[in-house]
This record gives sequence, C-alpha cells and structure tokens, in this order.
Amino acid sequence: MGPWLRRLRLAPPFGRATAIRPQGVRRGSARCAVSGSIQPRPDPTSPLRPIPPYPCRQQLRCASTTSYAKDGPEMRRAAEIEKRIAAIPLDRYRNFCIVAHIDHGKSTLSDRLLEHTGTISAGDANKQVLDKLDVERERGITVKAQTCTMIYRHPRTGLDYLLHLVDTPGHVDFRAEVTRSYASCGGAILLVDASQGVQAQTVANFYLAFAQGLALVPVVNKIDLPTADVDRALGQLESVFELDVSGAVMVSAKTGLGIGDVLPAVIAQVPAPAGDVAKPVRMLLVDSWYDTFKGVVLLVRVFDGEVRAGQRLVSLGTGHEYSVGEVGIQYPNQVPQKVLRAGQVGYVFFNPGMKKIQDAKIGDTFTTVGDEDVVDMYPGFEEPKPMVFVAAFPTDQGDYSKLADSIGQLVLNDRSVTLKKDHSEALGAGWRLGFLGSLHCSVFQDRLRQEHGGDIIITEPAVPVRVVWSADGSETIITNPAEFPETDDHRLRRATTYEPYVLATITLPDEYLGRVIEICEHARGAQKSIEFFHATQVILKYDLPMSSLVDDLFGKLKGASKGYATLDYEDAGWRQSHLVKMNLLVNKEAVDAIARVVHASQVDRLGRQWVTKFKEHVDRQMFEVIIQAAVGKRIVARETIKPFRKDVLAKLHASDISRRRKLLEKQKAGRKRLRAVGNVVIDQAAFQKFLTK
Repeated sequence: MGPWLRRLRLAPPFGRATAIRPQGVRRGSARCAVSGSIQPRPDPTSPLRPIPPYPCRQQLRCASTTSYAKDGPEMRRAAEIEKRIAAIPLDRYRNFCIVAHIDHGKSTLSDRLLEHTGTISAGDANKQVLDKLDVERERGITVKAQTCTMIYRHPRTGLDYLLHLVDTPGHVDFRAEVTRSYASCGGAILLVDASQGVQAQTVANFYLAFAQGLALVPVVNKIDLPTADVDRALGQLESVFELDVSGAVMVSAKTGLGIGDVLPAVIAQVPAPAGDVAKPVRMLLVDSWYDTFKGVVLLVRVFDGEVRAGQRLVSLGTGHEYSVGEVGIQYPNQVPQKVLRAGQVGYVFFNPGMKKIQDAKIGDTFTTVGDEDVVDMYPGFEEPKPMVFVAAFPTDQGDYSKLADSIGQLVLNDRSVTLKKDHSEALGAGWRLGFLGSLHCSVFQDRLRQEHGGDIIITEPAVPVRVVWSADGSETIITNPAEFPETDDHRLRRATTYEPYVLATITLPDEYLGRVIEICEHARGAQKSIEFFHATQVILKYDLPMSSLVDDLFGKLKGASKGYATLDYEDAGWRQSHLVKMNLLVNKEAVDAIARVVHASQVDRLGRQWVTKFKEHVDRQMFEVIIQAAVGKRIVARETIKPFRKDVLAKLHASDISRRRKLLEKQKAGRKRLRAVGNVVIDQAAFQKFLTK
C-alpha cells in the first residue's frame, strides 16, 4: 500500500504523528523541517482565520537556543554596563572632546583611549574606530563628530569614572560639528603635533573653547617621530595661548606611549558636569541622524532629571510631543539602557518614530509633558549656513530618478546641505546644492559615488551674491549665477552688489611670508595683522572675498609654502563690490551651466582661461566653431576651432587660377550655409573635463 493511502492521526500539540489521520487534517499538511511532525494545513474555504499550529518541541528548542546564542552575550554585556554606570555618582562623570588641527592624530588617540579603557579589545584592526563613513577611512579625515562612552577605573583610587568622549573634525569646513561638541562637554584635550606645532585650526579651536569656558588639557602627540620638537610645541602653547604646560601630557598615539597618563589628567583638570536627577527633565539635542527602521535618532545631553522609555517628552522649539521608545549610550555602538541620568550623553529615539529630520532642530530643548513652564530653553547654537553653491547634473539623464533618491538619502543625514531642483539647457535636469565649503562638496560627491554608485557632473563652486535694488530698497540673495542680471540690464546699473568676505587666519614659517602675502594680495585681500611667534612661525590675518577662497586658494598657499601653510577662516559679513556676470558663448549661444559671477578686475584673466580650456574639450565640426567669453555685449576672449576642410583642388592639375578660385568660393559659401543651420553638439564628457579642477 502506497504512502498516499495511509491514514494519519494528529497527536496532542507536542506529540508525534501516527498512522491515522483524524478529521480536520487534510492532504498537503505541512511537515516540520526539524522533527518531521505534521502541521495541519488551514482550510481555505473556512470563513474564520485559522489558528496557527503549535510548534514542535524541537522547533522551540532550536529557536530558543538560536535566540539565546545571538542575544544572550549582548544582553548580559548591556546589563553589566548598566550596573556599573548606576554605581557611579555624578561627581565622577567627565565629558570631554578632542580638538586639533587636521591630521594631528585625533582619531588615533581616540582609538588608543578606547583600548585603554577596555571599551574595545586591543588589536591591529583598530584604525579610526569612531569614523563610520567609508570616505573618512579612505581620506584619513573626520567629517562628522562621533561620540563614545567609556568606563575607566582610576589606577590610584580604584574608583570607576564615567567618561564621554567626542572625536571632532579638524577641517575648517566642519567647524559647526566642533561647536556642537562643546555644548555637550565640560573640557577639551587640545592636541598638538610635535612635528608641526601650533597651526591655524589649533588657534581657532582654542578661542572657541575659551569662549565656551571649557577646561583645556594640553597634549603633545607624535613624540616618536624623528622630526618631533616637543620643546618648540610646548613653547608655542605657552606663548600663543598662555597655557600652563607644566601638566602637559606627551604621547605617541600610534605606538601607545604615554596613553596611560591622558585620562588621569582629564579627570584632574576637567570638572564634573552639573545636574540634578530630582528636577524635571531638561535635555539638549546635540546631533541627529536618520535610521531607516527607527526614524530620526537623537544624540542628547541630559542636564537635569532622568529619561526612560515610555516617557512623554515635548520639544520646546517645535511644540511637538513624542513618546520615548528607547534610550542608550554609544559604547562605541548603540547599547540600550533603562535610563539616562543627569550629566550623561546618549541617544534617544521615539516610538512612533520622528519621521522628518527637519523636526530635530539642533540646539532644541526637550522636557516632560507638563513641565514646559518650569524648564528654561537652552540658548542653543546657530545652524551652519552654506557658503558654497554648485549645480549637479546626472551624467545620464536616465539616472535622474535614481540619483534623486540617493541625494535625498544623503541630505537626510547631513542637515548642513541645502537642496533644490535646477535645470540647464546644456546639461538637462539637475539640482542646486549648498555646502559649507569646497571639501564638504568633495566629500558629498565621494559619498554619493561610494555608497550609492551615483556619478554626477558638478559645476564650478559659486558663492551667494546680495543685490540691493535702488528702486524700492529691497534686496535679493542670488545663489545661481544664471539668475544674476546681465551687465546691460537697466536695473543693475542703479543697484548695489555685495559679496561675502571671510577673516582668514594663516599660519606659516617666516621664510615663505613674501610669497603668501603676494597670493593674498592677488586674491583682493586686505591685511589685518601679522604676528611673529616662537622665532620662525608667523600668524597672518587677511580679509578675503569668499569667491577667491573657493577658487583653490588653499592649494595655492600649500604650493607656495611647500605644504607648511595652514588656513582657517570665519564669516566677516558682506562687502560692497563691483560684480559682473561672465558667460561662455559657443557660436554666439550662451552655455548656462558655465555662467559665473566674478569681480570686474578678474574678468580678463578668467575669460582667457575659460576659452583656452574649453577649446581643448570640444570636437571639431564640419563648420567653424567660435568660443567666446563675454560680459554683457563685451567680448573678453576668443578662440576658434577650425572646421574639417576637404581639398577641392586635388583633382585640378593644370587649370587656370579662375577655376581654382571658383571652387574655393563655392566651398566657402557651402560652409557658411552649414554654419548658419548647424548646431554645435557638445558631449557630456566635454563639460565634465572642463569643470574638473
């Protein structure tokens, strides 16, 4: 008898199948993949929703074992961390950040501190642990400030301390990240490279921290290098910043030398945060990022009270109410906790989640519902303003929708980028993007290519222009050069134009001073001060137009000083300036993607550069192609691409001159007709090569 004729009987829920099939168990019932027991198939004709079958014993055992193996160690580790934190009083909390010039070793020092406290296990793979982006690891720079909580047992007292570390970016484009980090900290490690000494961003970070009233711990890094000059670095710290360097710590973050002396110095010099767990919740929003599953995740500093899952919180900035879904700390990855107490820095996300990143206003204050009247709002900090604007276009217009989604996802986690749609007759549909600086723009383009596989054409960076109209006194901020009025526009003749300026701080060895001053003067700069410190170093301050800064001024300074000059800048407001719009014409047709607003004194130089460079990337045609740089109706520079020419005289041997002239005139007339009706087709690759630095 075949198996299809056997009758089955369903045993009790955890029993095994027998040879009798009872009523209700139909052919095709599912067989358990683990034990082989029969699971009844629901009747599709039944109006009632079928009750899911009981799992077999072996299924339950496998599921529980798998879950325990996966979640058990993590849950036990989280519980152990929470138990240790609960035993630490507020006076043994320390919140601090590491600030320095770019490439002075902040991320490497962070890795060694995490290893020293046991937050991560020691190993050769620990390189830039807190740098989460691929572009950060590839370039060796920090783009976004990253945080981590550490539990440190003091070697002398044997007491546990709760330390919160922030690794900050070093480049001037990301200064807003450093400013936000100061709001969650009570002190800072001022890190100086022993071989480089005090540089521009070191000066800027010191004055920012000094204005916030932070305690500073001087640390000299890279003392193992053959070119290290520790005495010079200490002398610069003392003479420039008037810091007491008697307690400075000498370390080599790469080899681990002196790392054990850093945290005791932090504990001794950085004060504990103030706070009271008995007061109503007062929580500052320091940073935020978007998670696909959780919504907007907030990085917060708790000043007063306690935050737990299930609490109802309200934003004092927007008035929106939320229910807390989970709280936790970065250790260095997210570790859930039952409570965040006053003085701690951790993450919070809501349930249901916050959907829009725009609702998470940096510097906002949260408190429990009902306590809005008794809790004061934190002063907050200014949102970073985009200083550099570019137009971005897909290399293939068929990829527009895909690229739009990719750019939207990147903008979700980078709130300093502004985005709006744009269109060009030459390049098609695209976007107008605003960035904090040229490096910020370059990093965004790298992230788009690495994380989403998108490739775009970026136009030349442009700065905003302010136009005050004399007719009614109104003003307009123009970020797209194509929207700037032409020189012959009657409105512009009586209007006043302004461009943004910056106060640039340049540090360099004195032997390169003359060449650097020449570059700054050529960039329309005005010298504000010059200061010599420690015999060979100079601090130079200039008022410079922002447009010259984005025109690769930093690269020119590096070239003139053999890489020793460093640059920092801050906004210096608007200055009146004689600005004009320069267009690139191809056969008398303007190419809108290459329009640019420039100072009148720079027109001749830039016009000659444009036509010479563009000529290299345009293919020859059957007719003459004329490339011109124009300001209004004035032609600044011109280049001509000669057409392909057929040799019409090849078949003539002994003919007279009139026959030759007749053929040449006929060819000339035909070429003239072709130029009148022919359009110059410029390949996308030509634009991409022209716009590449």
